Amino acid sequence: MIELGGGWDEALAPLFESERYREIRAFLKNEYSRHTVYPDMYDIFNCFKLTPLESVKAVLLGQDPYHNEGQAHGLCFSVREGVDPPPSLINIFKELHDDIGCDVPRSGNLTKWAKEGVLLLNTALTVRAHRANSHKDCGWTWFTDSVIRTISDRREHVVFILWGGNARSKKPLIDQNKHLILECAHPSPLSAFNGFFGCRHFSRANEYLKSHGISPIDWDLTK
Repeated sequence: MIELGGGWDEALAPLFESERYREIRAFLKNEYSRHTVYPDMYDIFNCFKLTPLESVKAVLLGQDPYHNEGQAHGLCFSVREGVDPPPSLINIFKELHDDIGCDVPRSGNLTKWAKEGVLLLNTALTVRAHRANSHKDCGWTWFTDSVIRTISDRREHVVFILWGGNARSKKPLIDQNKHLILECAHPSPLSAFNGFFGCRHFSRANEYLKSHGISPIDWDLTK
């Protein structure tokens, strides 16, 4: 039995009890036994374990975990302590600095954001080593789409941050009458200059939260 805590077990019970999730489990059992898969199986659901449902202030959507050794640990865009930040994360830190003046952190570990109420959710929660998007069709899309709908239905005034085409495709799952959607290009070096730089999503998220009487997110990772 998976135990996530933070209100997620009850909210996601229909997913975990479904035949579709049993199919995902069977697929993953085979993949982990035959191939190198990231993240570690005990880290797959870290984003839920670190950010209780009732504490979610923002949802940051990634695509799938980093697929090189030692990087992924269950939080989108985040890498383990001691691992060099990948190019997309470096660009995120540049925008963070330009937007709200935070010093660029040395570490690419975003656990602090998770504890601040930012659900760092990938749309696929696992990946085979060195094969990006290799698990996108195993059922994770159904699972994470359901998570997005659950947050949209159960919460109010959450900021959904959608960077890039994959994340922006999830917009129809979100009730725009209850939540704020911030969307732009992906922070990848291939697209960051097409609208990611200058998007000011960090300050805009906090302005929205404060306007609804919700404490802002402390985005500064250097404290």
